Amino acid sequence: MNRELKRVTLAVIGMFTALFIAASVVQVVTADQLSADSRNTRTMYESYRYKRGPILVAGTPIAESVPVDNKYRFQRTYPNPFVYSNVTGYFTLTQGLTGIEGAMNSYLSGKTGSQFLNQLNAILTGQEPQGASVELTLDPVLQQASWDALGDYQGAIIVTEPSTGKILAMVSKPGYDPNLLASHNTNEVIAAYTALNEDPLEPLIDKTIAGDLNPPGSVFKLVMVAAALESGKYTPESTFPNPASFQLPGTDVFIKNWNRGPCPGAGAEVTLEQALKQSCNIPFAELGLELGRKAILDQAKKFGFNTSFEIPMKTAASEFPVVMDDPQTALASFGQYDVRATPLQVALVSAGIANGGMVMYPNTVNQVLEPSLKPISQFSAKEFSQAMSPENAATLRDMMVASVRSGLATNARISGVDVAGKTGTAENGDGEPFTFWFTGFAPADSPRYAVTVLVENGGGLGQSGDSNEITATIARKVLEAGLNK
Repeated sequence: MNRELKRVTLAVIGMFTALFIAASVVQVVTADQLSADSRNTRTMYESYRYKRGPILVAGTPIAESVPVDNKYRFQRTYPNPFVYSNVTGYFTLTQGLTGIEGAMNSYLSGKTGSQFLNQLNAILTGQEPQGASVELTLDPVLQQASWDALGDYQGAIIVTEPSTGKILAMVSKPGYDPNLLASHNTNEVIAAYTALNEDPLEPLIDKTIAGDLNPPGSVFKLVMVAAALESGKYTPESTFPNPASFQLPGTDVFIKNWNRGPCPGAGAEVTLEQALKQSCNIPFAELGLELGRKAILDQAKKFGFNTSFEIPMKTAASEFPVVMDDPQTALASFGQYDVRATPLQVALVSAGIANGGMVMYPNTVNQVLEPSLKPISQFSAKEFSQAMSPENAATLRDMMVASVRSGLATNARISGVDVAGKTGTAENGDGEPFTFWFTGFAPADSPRYAVTVLVENGGGLGQSGDSNEITATIARKVLEAGLNK
């Protein structure tokens, strides 16, 4: 009898232990994760009982909660809605939350484990519990300049600080008004959300980090040059045959340069430097076949391809194919085939070159502050990868300067400042509008800003537009705004 009681006792103790561990995991270990989950509607409704913390840029709220005379007590408002909509995201009663609102929800709502004692103390002392403030790395001058420079184009701009990985501007167009989704009238919110979600221009998608990714086109040639230099087998003076067309091995498909002839400014052979400056496809297809798929893939990964980042919003992973045959490798070598990239990824490439080959981990949060303004957490620069040696990065930087000075990116020139840059025009299929790119940094010898511009849908010009005319011009305006601060 005692043996049976002992077994029952041990079983009961085991079950209570398991229950205690499970409850502890839910309430302590995964509390922040569950609180931040947009499907957790109970937490969402409860969060309206307290004043949600503001999202700040240079000390000014771009999202804040104001008192209202209804059961929810506070209303979320966005003072400059369109300019920051892709960054703040939205905070709704019925449709969840996105952007910084979603990624930093546990801090903004005051529900992190580190904030528990502060909230408890506020209740005991009769004060109003309040969430933490989230101060972003964004620069208001660069953010506004990026919004203005992009104009009516459909696309995105991202500006980074190469030495730290701080994101100083990120704009996605078309934008939207998150105030429409912050209403306490659920019918109004659902109607507004449905209209935005069904808009073919996809204003709810942050094109800087997600969405239907675009082929990078010729801006990928920067990765190719990096791979060539890092191999130790190539220099800017290395030469390649310079025909007017090139037959992909084992196929009846011919590729051409943008001018439908040999690479301009060269004879029977063209140097790597000339090929980058004139953005010729054929020499890069030849280079890709010589380097091989694995060398290109390894270099692309060092710059961040095939990696998803948390900035803290989770980004889509840019794609460089893992498996390709020779014809596909040749096409991928100038940013076509199945290569796809976000503006953030392209920005990491140019910022890495600007930073002596070191790619810094990107981030949008500068610090998180308690209501008393005591820091809960602060930005700390973090290295992602040494993508290339400082010497090779300097060589590639000089090649990019030549591209702006007298190549196909001349519209990015700024008087008295050396700008390093590269344009790109990507094809999307027969008859489909081009995708235009620019990526670069300035000043070239001491980079303060790296900028990447994406313009989708051919800039409204189908296949007749020009990346130098469109994206390089936009980039110049943004860089000038930063340099003239």
